Amino acid sequence: MFIKFLRLEFKSFFRGSSLGINLAMKILRFIGILYFMGCLVGGAFLAFFYINEEIHQNPIKVVSKFLIAAWAVDLIVKYIWQEMPTQNIKPFLTLNISKKTLVNYMLGKTFLSAFSWLNSLFFITFSCIAIFKGYDVLGVLTWLIGVSLLFYLNNFINILFNDKETIAVVVACIFAAIGGLTYYHIVPVLEYSEKFFFNFYERPYFAVISIMLFIGLWKICFNHIYRVFYLDQGLEAKKTIGKTENIAFLNKYGAVGSFINNDIKMLRRNKVTKGILLGSFMFLFYGLLMFTSPIYKTPTMTMFMGLFVTGGFQFLFGQRVPAFDSSYYPLMMTLNVPYKEYLKAKWWLMNIVTAASMILAACYAYFGWEMYVTFLAAGIYNIGVNSQFTLWSGAFNKMQIDLNSKEKRFGQKNSFNMKSLLLLIPKMFLPMAVFGLMQYFFGITAGVVSVGIMGLIGFLFREKIFDIIVKLYKIEKYSTLEAFKNKD
Repeated sequence: MFIKFLRLEFKSFFRGSSLGINLAMKILRFIGILYFMGCLVGGAFLAFFYINEEIHQNPIKVVSKFLIAAWAVDLIVKYIWQEMPTQNIKPFLTLNISKKTLVNYMLGKTFLSAFSWLNSLFFITFSCIAIFKGYDVLGVLTWLIGVSLLFYLNNFINILFNDKETIAVVVACIFAAIGGLTYYHIVPVLEYSEKFFFNFYERPYFAVISIMLFIGLWKICFNHIYRVFYLDQGLEAKKTIGKTENIAFLNKYGAVGSFINNDIKMLRRNKVTKGILLGSFMFLFYGLLMFTSPIYKTPTMTMFMGLFVTGGFQFLFGQRVPAFDSSYYPLMMTLNVPYKEYLKAKWWLMNIVTAASMILAACYAYFGWEMYVTFLAAGIYNIGVNSQFTLWSGAFNKMQIDLNSKEKRFGQKNSFNMKSLLLLIPKMFLPMAVFGLMQYFFGITAGVVSVGIMGLIGFLFREKIFDIIVKLYKIEKYSTLEAFKNKD
């Protein structure tokens, strides 16, 4: 039955009306998976021989020391990106197929995701090298089984807490606290990790713990899904009682104020858009990478970080205009909607958040005023130039975003096209190049002023640029409408 389900999904993929887009995305995803496969297999060789020949320690013991951190990262990645394959299951609920079979298929299919099995390439390659180098075969195999099953447990944890954001926030705080205690050597978490995971090698019977946990969590997840496995319950988008909200003072700004009001309501009400807000907040900490890698200490990369620190919301929200409105975009196009005011509302909302990010980025002045004024110049460039280029690239984004979807907040599809890629040149590379050259020849003041002037010029000529963007959106209007109507 499992093979039959996969065969049906294979046919569904090639019979869909959006085969070209899906195929292109699959090819790009396949190339990405091949890249990470090579990195993990090569990483296994590098880790084993570096530890064995350079550090002269037991590779299994050293790797075991850091597995707790790898396990936590794996859980976070799966929670953010991995999805439950529910949509293709719905049609089978009306057929004479056992619910147990469908639930087991759903659980089994999660292990076919690259997020599940990619890390196994590292462990399998590492274990094969260890056996080849003369390590105890039984110990290595039980270590491989015990560690792999513990990582597979993250699939079940992700299913159980998929839609429980409060628990996810609490767990994230716990991880952060443990990471802080480890970093400041208050609690020897890595030593505990080494002892626990190395027991799978030294004491093979420890693998029974992982096996029992795997079987137990499979059963718990099975019961959890089975109880709500109905079209009108577990597989249906959650419905809440509608509430009328209105930010009164925005209404005095006419159509622009009304559109901003609607966007703020949207950001507050939906899981997908809440994820945008969370991601934008996390971008504020992007500048801290300067203190973890020497590559970020160059002036050009400082400008690169400044663009992200101040423009996180702009990049995450702006490039999805008008995709966020895809559910009612066809209706909106039949009404007398002022297109320019619609885009201006998006522009003002992005820039208000960008200005707030510039103020919050003042904390980077603690690490030097040169860093903060660079971030300030990047913020001005984001307001004057990048905000308009971001709206420009949004005209080519024709992938729907279902705000009621149970997909992961960062798991929604994004369009990938050459036009959007080319717009990265003025958005990212131009300010970096100008700042780097001016800073190199005339000092940091000249670099900051030159980027800031570019931003001010863009702001002053915004009306002319808006006219060009509006024309572009009107040109792309009908292809966008066709894409938004296509549910496949």
